[in-house]
Formats: sequence, C-alpha cells, structure tokens
Amino acid sequence: MSQFVHTTVQQHLGIITLDRPKALNSLSLDMVRALTDILRTWRDDADVAAVLIKSSTERAFCAGGDVRFFYQAGIAKPQDGSALLEDFFSEEYALNHLIHFYTKPYIALMDGIVMGGGMGIAQGGPGSRCRIVTERTKMAMPEVNIGLFPDVGGSYFLSRIPGQLGCYLGLTGETVGAADALYAGLADFYLPAEQLPALQTHLLQADGANLSLSLAQFCAPWQAKCDIAASFLALNRAAIDRHFSADQVSELMISLETDDSPFSRQTLTAMQQRSPLMMCVTLAQLRRGAEMSVSACLRMERDMVRRSFEQGEVLEGVRALVIDKDNTPRWSPASVAQVTQQQIQHFFDPVWPPHAHPLRDLIG
Repeated sequence: MSQFVHTTVQQHLGIITLDRPKALNSLSLDMVRALTDILRTWRDDADVAAVLIKSSTERAFCAGGDVRFFYQAGIAKPQDGSALLEDFFSEEYALNHLIHFYTKPYIALMDGIVMGGGMGIAQGGPGSRCRIVTERTKMAMPEVNIGLFPDVGGSYFLSRIPGQLGCYLGLTGETVGAADALYAGLADFYLPAEQLPALQTHLLQADGANLSLSLAQFCAPWQAKCDIAASFLALNRAAIDRHFSADQVSELMISLETDDSPFSRQTLTAMQQRSPLMMCVTLAQLRRGAEMSVSACLRMERDMVRRSFEQGEVLEGVRALVIDKDNTPRWSPASVAQVTQQQIQHFFDPVWPPHAHPLRDLIG
C-alpha cells in the first residue's frame, strides 16, 4: 500500500483518502497500484457496499499524474520512455477502466483541484458513479498546456458531454467550476464544502441499495442554490457549439477570429498558448472517441501516449511549465498552419499488434 493512499472500512463503506498534499495528490505509480489493489479487493468483499474516495487536503482532490516523473523518465530514454513510464500509463488506464465498470457505488468528492488523472479516477461509469463538487472545485483537462492530449478516458467522457463542450474543454484546457461541471454532466451533485463531514456521516448511515437516491435527497437543498444556468459554459454554449463544431483546428480558430465577443477573444488567446500539434491531435481524438467504447478509447490513448513521448512535445511542455518554469515552450510545429495530416495520423498509428498491446490482459 502506498504511503499516500489510506483506506478503511466503516459500516460497509470503503473509504479511500488520497494524502499527498504537497503534490496536490498527483498520482504516482505506487498510488495507482494501491488504488487498483484496494478497489479489486473491495469489489469482491461482501462487507463493502460502496466506496468513497476523497482527499486529505481541501486544496485538491487530485491534480493529475506526476508530470515531474514523466519528464525525468522521458528524458532518460526519449525514444520510448523507461519501463516505469510504460508501466505507469498501462496501469493508470487499467485503473480508469476498473473504475468505469465498478460494480458498487463509487462516490468521488471532487473538492478543490480536479485535473487530468484526477478526472480519470472520478468519472467512472454511469451505473456506479456519484460525483460531488463544491464551491472550491476547479476542474480541467489541461493536457494541451503541456503538449499532451486529454487521456485517462478523456476520449470517451469528453466526447459524450453535450454539444461541443468536450471539444472546448479538451482544446483549450481551461478550468471550470462546480456549476459548469454540473451543466456539462461531469458531476452529479453539489454541496458546500462545509457539508462534506455531514455527508460522510450520512453515507455511513445510508442504505447502500438506494445510495444514489439518498445522495440526491441529501444534496437537494444546496443543489437548488447552485445556479447552473448562469455557469460560464451555459452562458457561452451557443458560441461553443458554433465555433467548436469545425473538424479542423485551423477552421475553428478562423471562426473565433471572426467573432469579436469577449468569449471568442479569451478563447483564442488561450488556444494561442497551447501546443498547435496537440490541439489538432486532440480534436481528431475526440471525434474518433465519440464512436468508440471506453475500452477501445483507452487502448487508443495508450498508443497515443507512447507516440507523444516519442515525438517529444510533452517533454518540452513539462520543461517549460513545470521544470524550468520559463513559460515559453518551443512547440513543434510552431503554428496550427504548419501541422500536417501525416503528423496527426502518426499519433493514431498502432504501436503494438493487438496480441501484444500492453492493455490486452488488463482491460481485455
């Protein structure tokens, strides 16, 4: 068991606490393995009726994967990454798959920062998940900021939220709050953070067989006060659907350029800071993912992440934003106009034959 993952079972409720506050609960390989082991154990344990996953710090539920580790492993063997880097993504995506198909109620308290890998351990499948946000929730899939793409099942869950919201979130990497998460279908319930201790008490006393209804009733008084219609995504939905319906990032940005609204100017400014190549790859990824199963999406992403470290954009992005912190990544290509279809397609070319795929025995 990882020192950063604590578990206990109380009154048939399995409680997981992420406890790596200095790193905002960024996931390490040990943490991924600990989460996988306990969820598999509890899945088959009749004494556990439901699972609650939360954080020890109000600052973050989980800020994603450990990008410093990615960088050090990537530069150590830039052609294909170290064995630990390979293991991390294979096992993280297998964990995402396990959570998506979990057979017991899975409640994620998405309090504070919820980004990247944090979304992967919170989203789950529609049959089991209960995703709770608070006024402190800061949600994003910000991978294009560091030269990556929205992985951990992002191909699946971003491509299935209403309209073009998933494309907007994936291509801009922008952060949204609780009302936005509810509007987009990336959360189920809202609670003020001060009510989280009372929620846990309620869960310990609740009937596991009707947990979703029980949660809805508990959250209802506060949910009604969360003005979803006034959320950023709701207010800008028409513009998002209009601009992000394009199938080429170049067309999308031209569309934004012709609109002088504050939303379009803000969005264009954000996208001009992102990796041109990975924005193009992300758009292609989400269009493909909309027609694929969650298992197929994760297998595709596993190929894509190997291609990403081979190409090196992610190493440059992490260097600029996390390691050296000069905030001036040297993206290659430097502009969307220079990205070719061949460069985009390369990310979707299979790395392994089906019988040798690293997720073959982990997710089927």
